[in-house]
Amino acid sequence: MANIHSQKKRILRSERERLENRLYTSTIKTYFRRLEGLVESGDGAAAEATHRELVSTIDKAVKRGSVHRNTGAHRKSRAARLLAGGKAS
Repeated sequence: MANIHSQKKRILRSERERLENRLYTSTIKTYFRRLEGLVESGDGAAAEATHRELVSTIDKAVKRGSVHRNTGAHRKSRAARLLAGGKAS
């Protein structure tokens, strides 16, 4: 355990930031699973809405620094491919 006051504050802050980062990554994974399910079921309108939410969440996570920008771009591209593939079939 840290002895210096600023170290103690830093430990608390880093734990809070870690939980916020996990919240974003977990939400992104949840939207992705939901999108996959909607594409498989053929519900185009709901899939579009979920895709918009997913892209918005990814952009917010990138802006905050929870997700690296290349990772965000990779996931948005993967989601767009999934959505486009579902429309084609």
